[in-house]
Amino acid sequence: MAKKKEKTRYTASELKGFEKIINEKLKESESQLEFYLSSLAESADGSKIKGLDDGTGTAERERMVTLAARTRKYMQHLENAKLRIKNGVYGVCRETGKLISKERLKAVPHATLSIDAKKEK
Repeated sequence: MAKKKEKTRYTASELKGFEKIINEKLKESESQLEFYLSSLAESADGSKIKGLDDGTGTAERERMVTLAARTRKYMQHLENAKLRIKNGVYGVCRETGKLISKERLKAVPHATLSIDAKKEK
């Protein structure tokens, strides 16, 4: 009996499915970023955030800045994942060279490490 060859790349239709997930996550992230930025803009006009004193308002603005930065970084990771799809290397672990499981990619579509490689780090 011939040994089944291990799959090394996802098919074009599988990649389209992943790209759809990535685009949905990008859309959600853009909405979140817009909310954070509009909240910051409202607080920058000198008015206090409704119901908060100065110290709490400052802490809330700092939190919004952090959330906006994290969202931008996440969006960049998603854009990089789209580039990997375009280049045909999406879903390949950068440490082991094996395919990252579909379940992992559905949960973390910008993943570049398999679970095993991630555990070893």
